[in-house]
Amino acid sequence: MATTFDGTNAVTVSNADAFIPEIWSDEIVAAYKKNLVAANLIKKMSHRGKKGDTVHIPSPTRGNASLKVAANTVTLIANTDSDIPVSINKHYEYSRLIEDIVATQALNSLRSFYTEDAGYALGKQVDSDIIKLGRTVNGGAGARYAGAYIGSDGTTAYDYTTDNQAALTDAAIRRTIQRLDDVDTPMDNRFFIIPPSSRNTLMGLARYTEQAFVGEAGQGNTIRNGEVGSLYGVSVFVSSNADTPNDANDGGGTAQSARVCLMAHRDAFVLVEQMGVRSQTQYQQQFLANLFTADTLYGVAELRDDGAVALVVPA
Repeated sequence: MATTFDGTNAVTVSNADAFIPEIWSDEIVAAYKKNLVAANLIKKMSHRGKKGDTVHIPSPTRGNASLKVAANTVTLIANTDSDIPVSINKHYEYSRLIEDIVATQALNSLRSFYTEDAGYALGKQVDSDIIKLGRTVNGGAGARYAGAYIGSDGTTAYDYTTDNQAALTDAAIRRTIQRLDDVDTPMDNRFFIIPPSSRNTLMGLARYTEQAFVGEAGQGNTIRNGEVGSLYGVSVFVSSNADTPNDANDGGGTAQSARVCLMAHRDAFVLVEQMGVRSQTQYQQQFLANLFTADTLYGVAELRDDGAVALVVPA
């Protein structure tokens, strides 16, 4: 005998799902933003909600002023503009399968840990991809930092075969700033990302422990975004994510005992974000568990080869 279907007792998100995606998303985005360093320092473009796997960014060439000769026509500047393609090819995710028994018995702090950890993991990945763009600056290519200089003078080329890295010095910092000045890099919006070892070096130099270095620019910011001060008007950020030359996982060979400092201008690199950090949950009955996933889709590229300089220092 047929019966009338009654949906009164249907299982809904309000009475079955222990994980509310909106809460997870808010917490993950907050953690993600808090753990970004390099991504907050470079040019960022939103491509959210748009189709396509490549963004073409115009790269106009600066023109020169021409002397106006009396009774003569103006001098036209030839158009040599081009564009820089940015491939949106980086899709990273963070997933956890949380069994019902855990969701039932664990404290609410479990969710806080996973959202914080997801934000940290995704933020670190984005920062890593941006910082590794330093491998190509100054005509360099690959993980061996062929276009980099050593930290002791900022003039001697880094040689991965001998690993001639050297500790950061004031002379190298000043020389690096001059390199940016020589190619008309704007004075504002410059930044200097250094590894913890170089911060240790700077703290041992008297001039960098004065107010000029640890003054207002750095107070209260270290925990939030890694900023520790300013050197000659360039904001300094410490990141354990600083790159390693000739990483065994990125180019072959044996990883060197060195790290890389990167001084650059905001317009040297770009981050194109097609899908911001999102979170999703799905109940997996076969496991009696909730599958939680956070992911993001983006692309990074170098915009100005001479707008950044890499210095190789000891790890």
